Amino acid sequence: MASSLLLAVVFVFDLIAFALAVAAEQRRNTATLAQNSDGRKYCQYDSDIATGLGVGSFFILVASQVIIMIVTRCLCCGKAMRPSGSRSWAICLFITSWVTFIIAASCLLAGSVRNAYHTKYRDLMGERAPSCQTMRKGVFAAGAAFIVFTGIVSELYYVSFSKANNNGPPRDTGVRMGNL
Repeated sequence: MASSLLLAVVFVFDLIAFALAVAAEQRRNTATLAQNSDGRKYCQYDSDIATGLGVGSFFILVASQVIIMIVTRCLCCGKAMRPSGSRSWAICLFITSWVTFIIAASCLLAGSVRNAYHTKYRDLMGERAPSCQTMRKGVFAAGAAFIVFTGIVSELYYVSFSKANNNGPPRDTGVRMGNL
């Protein structure tokens, strides 16, 4: 049977990762055009806290996925599961869990890297103002959405895996040669 404690721990980890991703989306960098004492225009960026929030969310998401994979022995390193509908669901959910995890992790890492990128003096030779590039809206939000999907799918995977492994002793339905 699936461990309620493990499900609760993974849920809390995913909830914290989601909250950090939403906070990172809210605290993305914004840039304003400023002028230095020489009269040259440059980009002035505000706080860089969203990068740290995105990276923190990524590491907590990884911890959640690692916990599930260690407990289930990553589906491939344990004893063979019994043929059943639960085994089929476990295999499908295992693949889906990894796909949603990779998408969420990619969004969080790409958002963190892009948020940390600052242009200072982009157009030194020309007279026009530099373009103050910032990250587009929604990168961390997409990561947060896929964190939710990853959490749901990975917990369903764990429950299906537990059902497939705990069906009781094997039944002998075949006819043995000694019985003839």
